[in-house]
Amino acid sequence: MADTAAPAGTGAGTPVPVPDQLLRRLEWTVIRRLDGLLQGDYRTLFRGAGVDLADLREYQHHDDVRHIDWNVTARLQQPYVRQFIEDRDLSAWFLLDLSGSVDFGSSDVTKLNVSTGFVATLARVITRHGNRVGAMLFGQQVDAVLQPGASRNHVLNLLQRMMQPRPARTAAAPAGGEATRLADLLGQAERSIRRRGLVFVVSDFISAPGWQQPLARLAQRHEVVAVRLVDPLEMALPDVGLVTVEDAETGEQLFIDASDPDFRDRYAAIAQAQEAQLIDDLSASGADILELATDDDLLDALLRYADLRRQRARLGAGRRFPAHLQRAGAASAMISPKTAPKTAPRTSPMEAAP
Repeated sequence: MADTAAPAGTGAGTPVPVPDQLLRRLEWTVIRRLDGLLQGDYRTLFRGAGVDLADLREYQHHDDVRHIDWNVTARLQQPYVRQFIEDRDLSAWFLLDLSGSVDFGSSDVTKLNVSTGFVATLARVITRHGNRVGAMLFGQQVDAVLQPGASRNHVLNLLQRMMQPRPARTAAAPAGGEATRLADLLGQAERSIRRRGLVFVVSDFISAPGWQQPLARLAQRHEVVAVRLVDPLEMALPDVGLVTVEDAETGEQLFIDASDPDFRDRYAAIAQAQEAQLIDDLSASGADILELATDDDLLDALLRYADLRRQRARLGAGRRFPAHLQRAGAASAMISPKTAPKTAPRTSPMEAAP
């Protein structure tokens, strides 16, 4: 990656020096708008853990089933949940997928740009009130672990590590490399993060199978938000004629005829099936789902997400926040993912070779 980047929502065509000036721009354009809305000055959307019992009340649809008091429920024949006195401090972790597929973007903004902007924004919002953030950076393995910290320099260190150039695949490198294994990242997080907290899994979820169970176990212990990075080109192939495409992670290349409408229809059908399966797997894990697209505005997406969490707390709505609803501006329309037929494991997106 170059020494400049353009985060979503700040103007894709304008390079921004990183990481300090990136954070300064986000602090002016995004963070000051979110400060106090996600957590801090007002009733927080992301709550700290608590161990001291405060009260019991009847179970409501949106309550966490892990807080049900089964002894009281059995005596009264009515589900009751425990309410705890919450700790004031919050520990948040970012599990960051930095594999080859996040470098993809059909415009000037890549999925890595979106990931960087999201992490910079949320990390700074959380740390501005004394809470701490940590991170695990993952390529083909867990490359670095940043223990939780609360300073601005800590956030800058995290951004610097995210933006460090990674070794590029050379022409002499053999194809057929290993696909990303998100299960390794989630498994290490499950073993390492002992204290209950807030966990953001920031990835495009293009991975070898096996990550579903570790994500579900992580969501049983922590509040987990699966932040899925998407690009419109992954769902529909444009008519660009004869082109060589390459898997961003394994290096496998194919020569295709993208002008063939039947080929594009098959591509779209496979992409839709894989999309439905992925959403089904994420929903089954119990995690919140936030989808961030490369052609969307970061500030608008986060403001809608904050509104949607408040609606869910009041109405018990579903847990997914789809990217296409962000672009349509339909933040009040919460949908539940449809059950999809089982499909083959999702593969890496094929990028047009230069």
